[in-house]
Amino acid sequence: MDLMDSLQDGVGQELAWQIPLYEQLHRNPELGLAEHETSAAAADNLARWGFDVRHFGGTGVVGVLANGAGPCVLARADMDALPVAEATGARYASAKPGVMHACAHDMHVVALLGAAKYLADHRDTWQGTYVALFQPAEETAAGSQAMLDDGLAAGIPRPDIALAQHVMPTEAGTIGTTPGPVLSAGDSIRITVHGRGAHGSMPHKSVDPVVLAALIVLRLQTVVSRETTPGEFAVLTVGSVNAGATANIIPDRAELLLNLRTYSIATRSQMIAAIERIVRGECAAAGSPQEPEFEYYDQYPLTSNDPEANARVTAAFTRSFGADAVYRTAPQTASEDFSRIPDAFGTPYVYWIVGSVPRDVYRRAVEAGTVDTDIPANHSPFFLPAVDPTLRTATQAQATAALAYLGTDAG
Repeated sequence: MDLMDSLQDGVGQELAWQIPLYEQLHRNPELGLAEHETSAAAADNLARWGFDVRHFGGTGVVGVLANGAGPCVLARADMDALPVAEATGARYASAKPGVMHACAHDMHVVALLGAAKYLADHRDTWQGTYVALFQPAEETAAGSQAMLDDGLAAGIPRPDIALAQHVMPTEAGTIGTTPGPVLSAGDSIRITVHGRGAHGSMPHKSVDPVVLAALIVLRLQTVVSRETTPGEFAVLTVGSVNAGATANIIPDRAELLLNLRTYSIATRSQMIAAIERIVRGECAAAGSPQEPEFEYYDQYPLTSNDPEANARVTAAFTRSFGADAVYRTAPQTASEDFSRIPDAFGTPYVYWIVGSVPRDVYRRAVEAGTVDTDIPANHSPFFLPAVDPTLRTATQAQATAALAYLGTDAG
């Protein structure tokens, strides 16, 4: 029996404890930077399996397992839930009103723990150092930076490769990889524009920020349609416009909330410059009495796989799962803060997609062209991965990717 066959059998045996733990975490979701029970579960299990456990960024947990000379592999799972009321009707549905694991971070945690236990139990099959990192607050883009600010880069061995995965509503049992961009950069912008307030019956005495905001919204539609190279991915969404509180008062300011998604740092910079130019120009044209204010927040870095590392991990997945289960995924429009961690070390990384929808359900939806309408997406109150094979696949994927570098037969 070769290593990959042994791995598949070993991972299957871990489900006996993984499934109850997954259901426990799903039933007890915790929001970002408050993942105390989840963090404790990760730390307690890692310590039992012989990992050197360290804490960073409040609820962040890192387990380090040294096993002789060799490369250092860092594998990361995010832990936080979302402020979403669960509507799945699952037996193990959230017991916390208004909070739910709607993005499968509970499954990420249990899959990484499963891989960590497998590696701890099979040290004769690999050499080097395995670092299992459990990150808080991915949903608010705060967790990875909180761990780095708390000394992560100096507090653990420098990894030679970093690994992460995400469960998505694609076919269960499959793995999607791609070189280059896999998740978009994401930026939220709060823009405040100023007017001059007046009575609603005296508009000539005002500089109306409502009209100003409306003109800005319309003009911003040209940033992608007229200023971005055709074929270059870019999204600009105005998610909120807020001004005034009553019908007969012209307010003195308006607030706009924007969200950007890009696969290119150059495109991102170009869009931000265009947004600021347009806003300032419209304010000047309206006679705004103050300069506009720009606040950048919830900023997610680009997630872009190292091509060589992606090829190595993809080849390992193909050996482990079979060619039919591994495909090249299109870049996702969602965003992540994982890449800040390997970037802090100057380390290449690989990030892949794990499917979660039962094969028959997914294929029927594909044939009917109803994937977007019939299959709940991440962050939906109805999002619920099929526990098996999703958990089995995610665990095997984490262990397989690590052994592509640590395995005694790794090239």
